[in-house]
Order: sequence, then C-alpha cells, then structure tokens
Amino acid sequence: MRKKFTLGNALLSACCLSSLSLHAQTADRPNIILFLVDDMGWQDTSVPFYNDSVMPLNRRYHTPNMERLAEAGVRFTRAYACPISTPTRCSLMSGMNAARHRVTNWTLDYDKRTDAERGDIVPPEWNYNGIQPDTVTSTHDRKNTTLITGLPEILRRNGYYTIHCGKAHFGAISTTGADPSAFGFEVNIGGGANGAPGSYLGTRNFGQGKWAVKGLEKYHGQDIFLSEVLTREALSALEKPIAEKKPFYLYMSHYAVHAPYDEDKRFSGKYRNRYDEQLKDTLNEMEIHYAALVEGMDKSLGDILDFLQKRPEVASNTILLFMSDNGGQALNNVRQGKANRDQNYPARAGKGSAFMGGVREPMMVCWPGVTEKNTTNDNPVMIEDFFPTILEMAGISGYTTSQTVDGKSFVHLLKNPDEKRERPILWHFPNLWGETQNKEEGYGAFSAYLKGNYHLIYHWENRKLRLYNIKEDISEQNDLSAQYPDIVKALAKEMTDELKRCKAQRPSLKTTGKRIAYPDGSL
Repeated sequence: MRKKFTLGNALLSACCLSSLSLHAQTADRPNIILFLVDDMGWQDTSVPFYNDSVMPLNRRYHTPNMERLAEAGVRFTRAYACPISTPTRCSLMSGMNAARHRVTNWTLDYDKRTDAERGDIVPPEWNYNGIQPDTVTSTHDRKNTTLITGLPEILRRNGYYTIHCGKAHFGAISTTGADPSAFGFEVNIGGGANGAPGSYLGTRNFGQGKWAVKGLEKYHGQDIFLSEVLTREALSALEKPIAEKKPFYLYMSHYAVHAPYDEDKRFSGKYRNRYDEQLKDTLNEMEIHYAALVEGMDKSLGDILDFLQKRPEVASNTILLFMSDNGGQALNNVRQGKANRDQNYPARAGKGSAFMGGVREPMMVCWPGVTEKNTTNDNPVMIEDFFPTILEMAGISGYTTSQTVDGKSFVHLLKNPDEKRERPILWHFPNLWGETQNKEEGYGAFSAYLKGNYHLIYHWENRKLRLYNIKEDISEQNDLSAQYPDIVKALAKEMTDELKRCKAQRPSLKTTGKRIAYPDGSL
C-alpha cells in the first residue's frame, strides 16, 4: 500500500538521493547492498515505523541517513525476523524458516549448546554448530548442522562480485561455515563465528580471544570505532567490481548495535544531559552509549549513500535494502526504563521474546526506477523472504539449492505497491535463552504464528496459548484467547501443520523425557 509520509525533522528534498531516482538500465544486472543491523529495535531511529506516528523513541535517536533512505524509497511497516541473531542470519543465507534449518538459538563454540539449563523442559537436539556449505564432507562439519547452498554462492556463480563485511555468525568455531567465504563471498571483512565484538574500540584491538573481530589488525591501537572501520573497508572493496564494471553484492552486516555498549565519542556528547520524554529522566550512560552506537551505524549508511551519489552511473543501478536481525534489547540489566515496556515502545518486550518487540524490524528498500519515493508498504515480510527476493532482483532464475526454500519473494510488492498479500509467518524457538525465562513477557521456549492481524503464541513449557490482535493492540496487553477460542483452535492447527511441514523439532519434559505436544494438542 502506497502512503506518503513527512518526517517532522526530515532532511527534505535537498538531502534525498536524487541520483537514486534515475532509472536503472534494464539491460544491466543491478548491484545489491543489504545493510543489516544487529539488535536494532524497530523504533531505534528517527524514522517512524508505526502508523507514520513519530513516537518518543523516534525523537530520542538521530538517524538522518535513515531519513534520507526513507525519503528515497519504501518503508515496510510489518517486517519480521527471528527473536535471536543466528537463526535470522541462517534464514537469510538459506531462505529456510528456522523451524526447518534448526539453528534455533545462537551459536559460538563447537559442539556446545547455548541454552540455559534452568527450566522444566529439555530443548531438542538443535543444530548448534550452525549452517555449513553443502560441499563439506567431514564428520566434524556435518555434525548438528544444516547443509545449504548459500545466497552469495548463487550470486557468485551468476557473475556477481560478493563482499561480506562485519558480523557473520553462521557457523560455530572451527567449522567451515564459520568463514563467510565458504558460502560464496569472495571478500570477507571481519566476519567469523563470534556474534559480537570483544570491543568496538581500535585502542582495544576490537577484542581478544573468541570475541575478537579479526582481519582488522592495521587499525589496532588507533583511536577509531569499529563501525567506521568496517565502512571504510567495505567502500574500498567496492572499487574493484566498479572498476571492472561487474555487478556486486555487498552484505554490510554491522556488529552495531549489539553489546558491549562502548562509547562512540563522535556522537555520545549530544545525548549527555538530555531529558527523555518517554523515560521522564535524563539518559543514563548506557543509553547515551546506545544512542551513539545507533548514530554511528547511521553514519555508515550515510557514507555508503554518499559513495553512491558521487557515482551516478553506479547509484542508478544499485538496490539498497535495510533490515535488522531481531528486536532491540528490552531488559533493564542493560537498558534504561521499565523492562519489556520502554525499550521497543509501543511494542512489548524485545530480543528473545515472542512478542512484537522481539521480532518486528525496521526495513526499507530503495530500487531505482521501481520503488516509489517516500512511501510505506504494510504487507508482512519475513527474513527468509530476502533469499528469493535478492535472487529475483538479480534476474537469477532456474537456480537449484540443496535446501528447501521457504521464503516468498516480495519483488512483486515493490513493483505493484497497491497489491495486498496474505503471508502467514511462523516463528519457532524451542530453546531456553540465557538472559531470561520470563514466560509472561514471551521468553522461554515458544512457537508463534501470525496470520493477518492475529498473533498466536504457544509456550512449550506450560502448553499455554495466547492470542493478540496486533492492529488494535500493538502492545499485546489484551489476551483474546478466552474470547475467541475458535480462532485459537484454527490458528493452532495451522501453526502445527507448518511445524510438521518444516519437520520442526520439539522440546521434551524433564520429568518424563517425552516430547511436548504440538500447539493443537497432537503428538
């Protein structure tokens, strides 16, 4: 659905990407940039993603380059990802729903689960070694993993120059899949098994041990921030395909805004001593650092836009997609305010939760000659949809994969913005996240299903079903399950059918060792 909007403090037409409004040469395959942010909540930006309403959180943050992109393209107001990082990234690389690829929690050490041990259930034997390229043959690489034909590999085979920059988090330490180049990236800048940086600071060499960001040694000891380093290296890497007139795919995958919240002194000063209307207090140091991380990420986006704008012939044929990998942190041990209420307001909860705060994302697309400027689209999009979409954008068809692709391309929604599609969405997290098991706030082992405006949540531990209407109740405060039992029953059956179709794993009860019943009660 096309809907014009005006940001109260937007940079107007002078700052829009005028070069990106040029029509792409249809004979040329487009360049594609996917700009993925880590742990960014849907409201951690001055661009509104809720009913065009500028909310208090939008006024807290300063993201002028996201505003530029929003003015130049289309915002998707119902974009979703998994509640945890690695499952999202594995879905993006494979086109598979997390229920199918079974990398349902975050990964790090080889052959080690990351589930919390407390609770009344035992998580299933999920793929805690991550995804691996389908070419691996060793027992080491094929244990507790899913083999895939990676998105960049398909692009590479079809003539694209493929660049990975930043966080990977695909495979566990010592596996082939820990290295992004194994999946078809010709250039890997800073990507490994680690899901966060040991430090964002060059003065601390970007961390040590398993959390170190590797390959950036020339910046060690310098007073420079990781987001800036990655951007410089990414833009440098783009010079080669541009010079060779070769189409490129840049996966700009920032570690920001994931913890640790190291101070980015370029931006932190403007947030210090600032009164926040939502918190009704001045921002504490953690929130100051967080806001600066967000703005540093936004500067990276601006540097990329500026790079393109200086090269109109490249800009006119470059698609840019913006997305986050899960909801923002919502726990008050790392964030200010009331846990699960303030951090992703008006959505409830955050990263790791089944509620909208854990899975709803800021998403934008600018496709020269295709997307209409300054519009919104309310159709639902799930993270695995990016796989077939990017390949269709690249004009690649007839490709084969070793995995079943669950994603649904949204190219037709970009080309026909008035079109409406029904896109039910399945989430599956049969795990125990280490930070909290607060079932009331949507954490712990769950599966969830979104169809239309109805969001059904199933808690595996107590077999409880909860139903919310996210159009009328975005904060998910009113459980409608008792009021609409027929809707609960119908959606529970659909969710169960989808879980079975994906051959999803189920947790078991500690007391009996038996697998817990599906949402519809079947065994």
